[in-house]
Parts: sequence; structure tokens; C-alpha cells
Amino acid sequence: MNLTNLILNTDSYKFSHFLQYPPGTRGISSYIEARGQVDHADVVFFGLQMFLKEYLSRPVAAADIEEAEAIVIAHGLPFNRAGWERIVNVFGGLLPLEIQALPEGTLLRRGVPMVQVVNTDPQSAWLTTYIETALLRAVWYPSSVASNVRKIKQILRPFLEKTCDDPESVLPFRLHDFGARGAGSLEQAGLGGAAHLVHFMGTDTMSGILYARRYYGAPMAGFSIPASEHSTMTAWGIEREPEAYGNMIDTFAKGGTFAVVSDSYDIDYAVSEIWGKQLRDKLKASGGTVVIRPDSGDPIETPVHVIKQLDYHFGSKLNGKGYKVLDPCVRVIQGDGISNSDISLILGRLEAFGFSAENIAFGMGSLLLQRVNRDTYSFAMKTNARLDENGVWRDVYKRPATMNLKASKAGRQAVVQGLSGLEAARLDELDDRPNHLHTVWKDGVLLKDWSFDEIRLRAR
Repeated sequence: MNLTNLILNTDSYKFSHFLQYPPGTRGISSYIEARGQVDHADVVFFGLQMFLKEYLSRPVAAADIEEAEAIVIAHGLPFNRAGWERIVNVFGGLLPLEIQALPEGTLLRRGVPMVQVVNTDPQSAWLTTYIETALLRAVWYPSSVASNVRKIKQILRPFLEKTCDDPESVLPFRLHDFGARGAGSLEQAGLGGAAHLVHFMGTDTMSGILYARRYYGAPMAGFSIPASEHSTMTAWGIEREPEAYGNMIDTFAKGGTFAVVSDSYDIDYAVSEIWGKQLRDKLKASGGTVVIRPDSGDPIETPVHVIKQLDYHFGSKLNGKGYKVLDPCVRVIQGDGISNSDISLILGRLEAFGFSAENIAFGMGSLLLQRVNRDTYSFAMKTNARLDENGVWRDVYKRPATMNLKASKAGRQAVVQGLSGLEAARLDELDDRPNHLHTVWKDGVLLKDWSFDEIRLRAR
């Protein structure tokens, strides 16, 4: 069985839709947007290129048709064998579609189309909506992660700008991706991990690095440091906890920065007695930096208390903005149960105690890659026009009487620059205004290959 059979990469009810369109239909146009009305831009478009390269670039083969037909009929549904045979015999198995999209990394308001797709073969009008399942999934998930991560960046930036001498160099490493083990699959970790890297450069999600490399040509999009886990620390036993930490200094301090989880038994004792007294001179003389990770306790109070303890034992200096920066040999990362509001509260308390936000970084796991769904930004793909037998585009739309939020746009769409940012417009009313939707894929050919650097710069 071919689990990547593109014919089967859809919802079951889609198999019967080729029989449901009006006779004479030559074209179907559909678009993707994050629905709703929000005054400010809060959605970052990202991820389409990964889908185009990984899935649409693979031609459908005759064997895929045979396999799909047997499964679909056994499943109780009709199968469009003639339609798929035409795609294989006439188009070499590549889908006759034109996909327009905004540049990846674009920030936009809800209600603005980011993708529009239409069939290029008059006999394959059914194909546009057939790929909705796969195409919408390819867009909503990485775009939602990238949008959520941008919000965290917006929380961090003002604290760093106020309390740090060089916020722009510090910011890219303030949110570390710990989400790989909490993701639903390897592919999800890759998609979400790459989306996180649009805004930050610290990650332990290897698949995110690989996806950014494979699909966007990023030689190395993210970085990490040697770090301990509880198994490597508790293997020494409680009596030898100082030796465990000392081994980390001996092994990694010469390389620069390393992280040590320090709450295996008692975080207060570990910071004040082991790091702050027994290993203080050794650490300071090593020339390295230990990033202490408390992994339990109150997620707001604990890291603030650890920083105050480190200040007492290792000291600090005032930076150019008058805030305390810990001795270069110590820093803190908080990665246990962190939410957006927790980050804001922690940084607010540190500022109140006179500490710069650069003393702490944050790690985020399942909240980053897993606690998100299609409704987070109300993503939807809807049909907006039908090309009839006379070559005339007819408006198609929905207007549910009981839920205006689900109303869809009528007519082929364009995206134009308005007074408050990008906004939707009818293509037939575009006049001489530039359309920000550009064809990125047509009939199996990728026409625009965005680099990760371009996306990062656009998403700043």
C-alpha cells in the first residue's frame, strides 16, 4: 500500500463530488483564508512551499489509480477513474492546477485570501476542491504555529528593548523549541518546528531544521547547545550531584554555553549550595556559561527566585540601560509549563527587581507545536467562482443565515494594498492596482522558490 498516494489524500466525501457540479462546469476557483474580522494583522502565512515540493511534485501513476479505486469502492463511494486516467495520460500524472499565493512570511489580517487555486484543464474542474483536505492542512498548521510564535516574539521584544543593550542580537534565542516529543508525528514536528524557526533560532526539534533545509534551502536555520536531562544527572545519585554538575563543566565549558537541569532533588539547594558555593570558582574559571534549567515548581516564581539566587552568589553588573545582567558564567532557561502570559509575568517581575530580560530564555513544548488547531485562526478553503460552458466566471458563495462568520467571498479574488494593510478585492475590479497573489505553482511546476532568509525578513 502506498500511504502517500495523492488520490487518497482527501476526505471520503470528496470522492463523490465530481458527480455533483452543474453540467458544463469548466472551472472551479477556491481560496484559503483565516476567517473573521480583526482590526490588526495577526496571521503569518507560511508552509505552502513544503506541501508543493513534497506532495504535488510527485506524479500520480497508473498503479495509484488501481489501488485507490479498489479502496474507494470498498469504502462505499464512487470513483472517478476517467478523471484520474486523464490526469495520468494527458498530464503525466501532475495535477492540472494553478495555485496563487502571497509571498510566504507575509503578515496579514483575517479575511484576506492567502492562497487561490483553480484548475487549468476544463475537464478537471472537480480537482480544485478535491485537494482541499491536503492543501488546507498544509497551510493552516504551519501558518498557525508561525502566527502564535510571532505573538510570543511581540511579548519578548518590548522587555528586551527596555532592559537590554542589544535586543536584536538577543531576541532570536529567547524562545527555544522543546516540542518534538509532544508533537503528534514526525511530520508535524517538522512543519511546526520550521514555522517556529521563522521567528527564532534556538531549537531542539531536529526535524524543523531538516524541513527548513530541504524545502527552503536553509543550510542551518537553528542552533542548540549541550544540555543535560534528568537521566544523565540522576544516574550519578543524589550524593554525587555536585560531581554530575562538575562533569558538565569539565566536558562542555570550554566550548562555551551548556545547560544543566538542576531540580532533580532540590532546586534551591542546587543553585545556592552546589552552583553558588561548591562549584562557583570552578565555573567562573572555566570561561563557559551554564544555563540553569529549573523544571518544576511554580513556573513564574521559580525562575525569578533562581535569578535572584544567582545574583547573590555570582553577582551582576548594570548595563547601559541601568538593569542588572548576571555574571556571564550563569543564565537561566524556563521551559516547564510556560504560557504566553507566564512569559509576560516573569519578565515583568524581573524588570521590577531591576534585572534585564536577557538573563532568561524560555523553552516551549506542546503549547508551541501541539496545542493548536484549525479553529485557532478559523482557517477555511471555500469556492468563490465557477467557469461555465460559455467561458464566463459565475460568482459562488455561501451566506449561512445563522452564522455570518462562515460567509464566504464571491468571485475570483485578488489581494491589494489598502490604507491599513493588505485587503481582499475582486479580481474583476482590480483595475490597475497590483495583485499581491502571484502564481507559485502551475501544472506541476514550482514557479517561485522562497528562501528561508526571504521569509524571515518578510516576517520580522
